[in-house]
Amino acid sequence: MIISRTPLRASFCGGGTDIDWFSHSKENGGKVVSLAIDKYIHVLVNKRFDDRVRVSYSSLELVDNFEDLKHELVREAMRVTGVTSGVEITTIADVPSRGTGLGSSSTVTVGLLNALHKFAGHDASPHQLAEEACSIEIEVLNQPIGRQDQYAAAFGGVNAISFDSNGVSVDPIPVNCESKIREEFTLVFTGLSRSASEVLKEDPDDPDDKLNRLRKIRNQADIAEEYLNSCKLSELGVLLGDAWKEKRGISAAVSGSEIDSLHDEIMSLGASGAKLLGAGGGGFFLVHGESSLRKRLEKLEGKNRLIPLGMDHKGSTIIFEG
Repeated sequence: MIISRTPLRASFCGGGTDIDWFSHSKENGGKVVSLAIDKYIHVLVNKRFDDRVRVSYSSLELVDNFEDLKHELVREAMRVTGVTSGVEITTIADVPSRGTGLGSSSTVTVGLLNALHKFAGHDASPHQLAEEACSIEIEVLNQPIGRQDQYAAAFGGVNAISFDSNGVSVDPIPVNCESKIREEFTLVFTGLSRSASEVLKEDPDDPDDKLNRLRKIRNQADIAEEYLNSCKLSELGVLLGDAWKEKRGISAAVSGSEIDSLHDEIMSLGASGAKLLGAGGGGFFLVHGESSLRKRLEKLEGKNRLIPLGMDHKGSTIIFEG
């Protein structure tokens, strides 16, 4: 049996600039500053007695031929690694695995690849895992997503991840205030979920305005990197609010009355800034405030679960082989 453990992620600034049409243009280039969190998706791969393939997630599939799997990410990860028969695969998530804005689909893909490569007797580097996950999601399955999530999941830690036509580079950010980050940043669940792909497929209200906003969001990533380097967390919190204003203006699909109302309530409790993670439409807000804020956030309705922003340092790892 092989078990991989792969972190989800929270992005501070730059989300959306990692999509190829933006980052590969000569005028732009993308950049995202993100943190791999200590919430995980585990993938278990075990040898079967027969040659069939059994996959257990929110559904259960048992097939004679892996090509018949409805779970596209599992099917394509099996194809890439050459493990195509005689296995049972199970995925287990610490938080809801769809529509949370935490990069769960890419985390699943990276974790699958890591576990299946190990099952086949190979070790895969973080760069290989991220590249293969991007290839599966973007090039094979034609998902309208970016490339930040795959790299955050594979590498772990806090990183400035840059994107252009030459590829992707990952620059770790040395952070000397990890405990303070955990105290002051909180993930607040909206109680809503929506597929990132569906949100990203929505046409912007104004394409030129979207481009200008993405350029501002790209520049905010440079500022976020500087604030994290110097542990200026209050300033970073305010920057989250600025990033949310730009992101919210891109498309009506990003927010809605319920999300706007929750944002206003969060700010009224004393937050310095808050932004919705991922493509939008639901999932988690990343919220900053003084350490006393989290107690006040508990006054929110029960569906708005709170998670301290803890950090993962290892990225996707094999935690069991036997």
